[in-house]
Amino acid sequence: MQDTVYALDTTTIDLCLSVFPWAPFQPSKAAIRLHTLLDLRGNIPSVIHISDGKLHEVYILDQLVPEPGAFYIMDRGFLDFARLYRLHQAGSFFVTRTKSNTQAQRRYSHRVARRTGLICDQTIFLTGVSSPQDYQAPLRRIRFKDPATAKTLIFLTNNFTLPAFTITELYRCRWQVELFFKWIKQHLRIKAFFGTSENAVKSQIWIAVSVYVLVAIVKKRLKLSTSLYHLLQILSLTMFERIPLDRLLTLSEPEPAASDSHNQLNLFE
Repeated sequence: MQDTVYALDTTTIDLCLSVFPWAPFQPSKAAIRLHTLLDLRGNIPSVIHISDGKLHEVYILDQLVPEPGAFYIMDRGFLDFARLYRLHQAGSFFVTRTKSNTQAQRRYSHRVARRTGLICDQTIFLTGVSSPQDYQAPLRRIRFKDPATAKTLIFLTNNFTLPAFTITELYRCRWQVELFFKWIKQHLRIKAFFGTSENAVKSQIWIAVSVYVLVAIVKKRLKLSTSLYHLLQILSLTMFERIPLDRLLTLSEPEPAASDSHNQLNLFE
Protein backbone atom coordinates (compact mmCIF):
# COMPACT_ATOMS: atom_id res chain seq x y z
CA MET A 1 0.00 0.00 0.00
CA GLN A 2 1.49 3.36 -1.10
CA ASP A 3 -0.80 5.69 0.90
CA THR A 4 0.49 7.72 3.83
CA VAL A 5 -0.29 6.13 7.19
CA TYR A 6 -0.24 8.08 10.45
CA ALA A 7 -0.55 6.81 14.03
CA LEU A 8 -2.16 9.25 16.47
CA ASP A 9 -1.82 8.92 20.23
CA THR A 10 -1.17 10.80 23.48
CA THR A 11 1.12 10.11 26.42
CA THR A 12 1.10 11.70 29.86
CA ILE A 13 4.24 12.81 31.72
CA ASP A 14 3.60 13.13 35.45
CA LEU A 15 4.92 16.16 37.34
CA CYS A 16 4.87 17.39 40.93
CA LEU A 17 2.04 19.88 41.46
CA SER A 18 3.95 21.96 44.03
CA VAL A 19 6.87 22.41 41.60
CA PHE A 20 4.84 22.70 38.37
CA PRO A 21 1.61 24.52 39.41
CA TRP A 22 1.01 25.73 35.84
CA ALA A 23 0.24 22.14 34.67
CA PRO A 24 -2.76 20.94 36.74
CA PHE A 25 -3.94 17.40 36.09
CA GLN A 26 -5.67 16.03 39.18
CA PRO A 27 -6.36 17.65 42.58
CA SER A 28 -2.98 16.49 43.91
CA LYS A 29 -1.03 15.92 40.68
CA ALA A 30 0.40 17.85 37.76
CA ALA A 31 1.17 16.57 34.30
CA ILE A 32 1.76 17.51 30.70
CA ARG A 33 0.49 15.61 27.69
CA LEU A 34 2.40 14.91 24.50
CA HIS A 35 -0.02 14.54 21.56
CA THR A 36 1.77 13.01 18.57
CA LEU A 37 0.93 12.23 14.96
CA LEU A 38 3.58 9.75 13.84
CA ASP A 39 4.33 9.23 10.15
CA LEU A 40 4.75 5.46 9.90
CA ARG A 41 6.80 5.69 6.69
CA GLY A 42 9.81 6.56 8.83
CA ASN A 43 8.43 6.58 12.37
CA ILE A 44 9.05 10.34 12.50
CA PRO A 45 6.55 12.70 14.21
CA SER A 46 4.63 14.87 11.77
CA VAL A 47 2.68 16.85 14.38
CA ILE A 48 3.39 17.30 18.09
CA HIS A 49 1.31 19.34 20.51
CA ILE A 50 2.21 19.81 24.18
CA SER A 51 -0.61 20.63 26.59
CA ASP A 52 -1.38 20.45 30.29
CA GLY A 53 -2.74 17.22 31.69
CA LYS A 54 -6.39 18.30 31.55
CA LEU A 55 -6.71 18.50 27.76
CA HIS A 56 -8.46 15.37 26.49
CA GLU A 57 -6.76 13.66 23.58
CA VAL A 58 -9.83 13.82 21.32
CA TYR A 59 -9.51 17.62 20.98
CA ILE A 60 -6.27 17.16 19.02
CA LEU A 61 -8.42 16.06 16.08
CA ASP A 62 -9.59 19.68 15.85
CA GLN A 63 -6.02 20.84 15.21
CA LEU A 64 -5.19 18.38 12.46
CA VAL A 65 -5.35 19.36 8.81
CA PRO A 66 -6.68 16.15 7.19
CA GLU A 67 -4.65 14.82 4.29
CA PRO A 68 -6.85 13.38 1.52
CA GLY A 69 -6.11 9.70 0.95
CA ALA A 70 -4.09 9.32 4.14
CA PHE A 71 -4.90 6.77 6.87
CA TYR A 72 -5.15 7.85 10.52
CA ILE A 73 -4.76 4.99 12.99
CA MET A 74 -5.94 5.74 16.54
CA ASP A 75 -7.29 3.98 19.61
CA ARG A 76 -10.83 4.31 20.92
CA GLY A 77 -9.93 7.34 23.04
CA PHE A 78 -10.35 9.32 19.82
CA LEU A 79 -13.78 7.87 19.05
CA ASP A 80 -15.79 11.02 18.40
CA PHE A 81 -18.10 10.56 15.42
CA ALA A 82 -18.51 14.26 14.62
CA ARG A 83 -14.75 14.71 14.40
CA LEU A 84 -14.27 11.44 12.50
CA TYR A 85 -16.90 12.58 10.00
CA ARG A 86 -14.80 15.66 9.27
CA LEU A 87 -11.92 13.33 8.37
CA HIS A 88 -14.29 11.37 6.15
CA GLN A 89 -15.53 14.51 4.38
CA ALA A 90 -11.94 15.59 3.74
CA GLY A 91 -11.25 12.34 1.88
CA SER A 92 -9.13 10.83 4.64
CA PHE A 93 -9.44 7.33 6.07
CA PHE A 94 -9.37 6.29 9.70
CA VAL A 95 -9.05 3.01 11.57
CA THR A 96 -10.06 2.91 15.22
CA ARG A 97 -11.70 0.61 17.74
CA THR A 98 -15.31 0.79 18.83
CA LYS A 99 -16.57 1.11 22.38
CA SER A 100 -18.92 -1.32 24.10
CA ASN A 101 -21.75 1.24 24.18
CA THR A 102 -21.58 2.11 20.47
CA GLN A 103 -25.01 1.46 18.95
CA ALA A 104 -25.20 0.42 15.31
CA GLN A 105 -27.34 -1.57 12.89
CA ARG A 106 -25.88 -4.07 10.47
CA ARG A 107 -26.87 -3.66 6.80
CA TYR A 108 -24.53 -6.04 4.95
CA SER A 109 -22.16 -8.86 5.79
CA HIS A 110 -19.14 -9.80 3.68
CA ARG A 111 -17.23 -13.04 3.48
CA VAL A 112 -14.10 -13.40 5.58
CA ALA A 113 -11.25 -15.89 5.79
CA ARG A 114 -11.73 -17.22 9.30
CA ARG A 115 -8.34 -18.94 9.31
CA THR A 116 -6.76 -15.48 9.61
CA GLY A 117 -8.67 -14.69 12.81
CA LEU A 118 -11.41 -12.64 11.15
CA ILE A 119 -14.90 -13.21 12.55
CA CYS A 120 -17.01 -10.80 10.50
CA ASP A 121 -16.79 -7.88 8.09
CA GLN A 122 -19.94 -5.74 8.09
CA THR A 123 -21.37 -2.53 6.70
CA ILE A 124 -23.20 -0.69 9.48
CA PHE A 125 -25.12 2.51 10.15
CA LEU A 126 -24.95 4.21 13.52
CA THR A 127 -28.05 4.36 15.67
CA GLY A 128 -28.67 5.96 19.03
CA VAL A 129 -29.41 9.50 20.08
CA SER A 130 -26.83 11.73 18.36
CA SER A 131 -24.51 9.38 16.45
CA PRO A 132 -26.60 9.27 13.21
CA GLN A 133 -26.48 13.07 13.03
CA ASP A 134 -22.77 13.23 13.89
CA TYR A 135 -21.75 10.63 11.29
CA GLN A 136 -24.09 10.55 8.30
CA ALA A 137 -22.48 7.78 6.27
CA PRO A 138 -22.03 3.99 6.49
CA LEU A 139 -19.14 2.54 8.45
CA ARG A 140 -17.28 -0.73 8.19
CA ARG A 141 -17.13 -2.91 11.31
CA ILE A 142 -14.55 -5.70 11.47
CA ARG A 143 -14.45 -8.22 14.30
CA PHE A 144 -11.11 -9.97 14.73
CA LYS A 145 -9.76 -12.54 17.21
CA ASP A 146 -6.03 -12.14 17.60
CA PRO A 147 -4.49 -15.64 17.34
CA ALA A 148 -1.53 -14.56 19.49
CA THR A 149 -3.53 -13.26 22.47
CA ALA A 150 -6.99 -14.82 21.88
CA LYS A 151 -8.40 -11.31 22.42
CA THR A 152 -11.37 -10.19 20.31
CA LEU A 153 -11.07 -6.70 18.83
CA ILE A 154 -13.72 -4.69 16.96
CA PHE A 155 -12.50 -2.11 14.46
CA LEU A 156 -14.30 0.76 12.77
CA THR A 157 -13.15 2.31 9.51
CA ASN A 158 -14.54 4.35 6.63
CA ASN A 159 -12.44 2.44 4.09
CA PHE A 160 -14.37 -0.19 2.15
CA THR A 161 -11.64 -1.03 -0.39
CA LEU A 162 -8.82 -2.69 1.54
CA PRO A 163 -9.16 -6.34 2.61
CA ALA A 164 -10.42 -6.79 6.15
CA PHE A 165 -7.20 -8.43 7.29
CA THR A 166 -5.17 -5.46 5.98
CA ILE A 167 -7.27 -3.17 8.18
CA THR A 168 -6.34 -5.25 11.25
CA GLU A 169 -2.67 -5.12 10.25
CA LEU A 170 -2.88 -1.35 9.88
CA TYR A 171 -4.17 -1.05 13.42
CA ARG A 172 -1.32 -3.25 14.62
CA CYS A 173 1.08 -0.63 13.26
CA ARG A 174 -0.32 1.83 15.81
CA TRP A 175 2.06 0.23 18.29
CA GLN A 176 4.90 2.23 16.67
CA VAL A 177 3.71 5.43 18.33
CA GLU A 178 3.75 3.65 21.71
CA LEU A 179 7.36 2.63 21.01
CA PHE A 180 8.13 6.26 20.14
CA PHE A 181 6.82 7.44 23.53
CA LYS A 182 8.75 4.67 25.31
CA TRP A 183 11.96 5.51 23.46
CA ILE A 184 11.63 9.23 24.22
CA LYS A 185 10.99 8.64 27.93
CA GLN A 186 13.67 5.98 28.44
CA HIS A 187 16.56 7.24 26.36
CA LEU A 188 16.19 11.03 26.28
CA ARG A 189 15.43 11.46 30.00
CA ILE A 190 12.67 14.05 29.76
CA LYS A 191 11.41 13.13 33.23
CA ALA A 192 14.34 14.99 34.81
CA PHE A 193 13.80 18.64 33.95
CA PHE A 194 16.44 21.38 34.21
CA GLY A 195 13.86 24.08 34.84
CA THR A 196 10.40 24.34 36.37
CA SER A 197 8.76 27.00 34.21
CA GLU A 198 6.40 26.10 31.38
CA ASN A 199 8.88 27.43 28.83
CA ALA A 200 11.76 25.39 30.30
CA VAL A 201 9.79 22.14 30.32
CA LYS A 202 8.44 22.57 26.79
CA SER A 203 11.86 23.58 25.48
CA GLN A 204 13.43 20.44 26.93
CA ILE A 205 10.75 18.23 25.40
CA TRP A 206 11.23 19.88 21.99
CA ILE A 207 14.99 19.34 22.28
CA ALA A 208 14.40 15.66 23.05
CA VAL A 209 12.05 15.28 20.07
CA SER A 210 14.50 17.11 17.81
CA VAL A 211 17.30 14.74 18.84
CA TYR A 212 15.07 11.76 18.02
CA VAL A 213 14.18 13.17 14.60
CA LEU A 214 17.81 14.00 13.72
CA VAL A 215 19.01 10.53 14.71
CA ALA A 216 16.17 8.94 12.72
CA ILE A 217 17.10 11.04 9.65
CA VAL A 218 20.76 10.01 9.94
CA LYS A 219 19.75 6.36 10.22
CA LYS A 220 17.56 6.58 7.11
CA ARG A 221 19.95 8.58 4.94
CA LEU A 222 22.98 6.42 5.76
CA LYS A 223 20.85 3.26 5.43
CA LEU A 224 22.03 1.93 8.79
CA SER A 225 20.54 -1.23 10.25
CA THR A 226 21.46 -0.54 13.87
CA SER A 227 18.87 0.70 16.37
CA LEU A 228 18.20 4.35 17.18
CA TYR A 229 19.32 3.71 20.75
CA HIS A 230 22.69 2.36 19.59
CA LEU A 231 23.18 5.35 17.30
CA LEU A 232 22.35 7.73 20.15
CA GLN A 233 24.93 6.01 22.37
CA ILE A 234 27.63 6.29 19.70
CA LEU A 235 26.88 9.97 19.11
CA SER A 236 26.80 10.81 22.82
CA LEU A 237 30.26 9.26 23.34
CA THR A 238 31.86 10.83 20.26
CA MET A 239 30.14 14.21 20.23
CA PHE A 240 33.38 16.19 19.90
CA GLU A 241 35.21 13.82 17.57
CA ARG A 242 36.21 15.33 14.22
CA ILE A 243 35.17 12.26 12.25
CA PRO A 244 32.59 12.21 9.43
CA LEU A 245 29.29 10.66 10.48
CA ASP A 246 29.37 7.98 7.79
CA ARG A 247 32.73 6.75 9.12
CA LEU A 248 31.80 7.20 12.76
CA LEU A 249 28.64 5.13 12.44
CA THR A 250 30.14 2.33 10.37
CA LEU A 251 29.63 -0.81 12.37
CA SER A 252 32.31 -2.97 10.73
CA GLU A 253 34.98 -4.23 13.07
CA PRO A 254 38.49 -2.78 12.47
CA GLU A 255 41.03 -5.23 11.13
CA PRO A 256 43.90 -6.01 13.52
CA ALA A 257 47.09 -4.26 12.52
CA ALA A 258 49.90 -6.52 11.41
CA SER A 259 53.01 -6.35 13.58
CA ASP A 260 56.24 -5.52 11.73
CA SER A 261 58.41 -5.64 14.81
CA HIS A 262 60.91 -8.48 14.82
CA ASN A 263 62.33 -7.47 18.17
CA GLN A 264 59.26 -8.51 20.16
CA LEU A 265 59.94 -11.66 22.17
CA ASN A 266 57.46 -14.53 21.92
CA LEU A 267 56.88 -16.03 25.35
CA PHE A 268 54.62 -18.87 24.19
CA GLU A 269 56.33 -20.83 21.45
